[in-house]
Amino acid sequence: MKEKVLQLSGVFPSTQKILDETYEVHVPPEGEGQAEWLATHGGEFRAVVTSGHHGIAPAVADKLPQLAIVAINGVGYDRVDLDAMAARGVRVTNTPDVLSDDVADLAIALMLNVMRQLPASEQHVREGLWPAGSAPLARRASGRRYGIVGLGRIGQAIAKRLAGFGGSIAYTSQTPKESSWQFHADVQSLAAASEVLFVATASSAKTRGLIDRGVLEALGPQGVLVNIARGAIVDEDALVSAITERRIWGAGLDVFVNEPHVPEALRRSPYVALAPHVGSATSETRAAMGQLMLDNLAAFFAGRPLLTPVV
Repeated sequence: MKEKVLQLSGVFPSTQKILDETYEVHVPPEGEGQAEWLATHGGEFRAVVTSGHHGIAPAVADKLPQLAIVAINGVGYDRVDLDAMAARGVRVTNTPDVLSDDVADLAIALMLNVMRQLPASEQHVREGLWPAGSAPLARRASGRRYGIVGLGRIGQAIAKRLAGFGGSIAYTSQTPKESSWQFHADVQSLAAASEVLFVATASSAKTRGLIDRGVLEALGPQGVLVNIARGAIVDEDALVSAITERRIWGAGLDVFVNEPHVPEALRRSPYVALAPHVGSATSETRAAMGQLMLDNLAAFFAGRPLLTPVV
């Protein structure tokens, strides 16, 4: 008999195929009928599959009395109450490492898009404006002072790519790392020392609003912010003000506070490069994420050690 799995979010097609072949997969209804469905069927599930963006709401988790594992198809776990899961003895896994390269690649791409004004240059060509004159001058991206907020797997991958651009690299994290890069004890100090500030730290109650008005003021009118972590880490109202009042030069953003809704001021600004939360959105990485999620599920049901446990 197949184990029952409750699926709360979509996965890559090849992952879905294996998931359906291996387990008895159930997707709860959306809207008003969900609570009633969970009240009837919630006790049947020991395992939940979800994404980092979706997580699992406390109201859903409370209706799963046999819950024993939440397998996240993604690296983020800020939408899972880890303390509550730990108190219940529920294991939580995610899919780190396999997406670090793609997210770091996108961080560099966003920096280049902002500083070299590539979207505007492309529009200049597509709209047939080139014969009438050249596009406005942009800014050099290499040889800058780069700062990285959070030197975990993704932060280190960004730093390795930046090494090829020349310039200097500094970072802040909970503790200094063994590296040749300069450590700053706080984000505001790092911002003041940086021309391009990359946000690559995990989202948590502690980091919510970490990039606030003071940090943006420290980054200054020539500074560029790149965020590929989570939208909530940046005070979005403060960022909008800093962009519209030209207190920072620009921003490259893949994540937002109220996704998929993006403030109009950011959408309209020529100094902001935007992406719709696609840091891990390559077929290769999505397949690898799905496989790691499946491997964690298989290990759990077989009683083996989990590959990438969070709690």
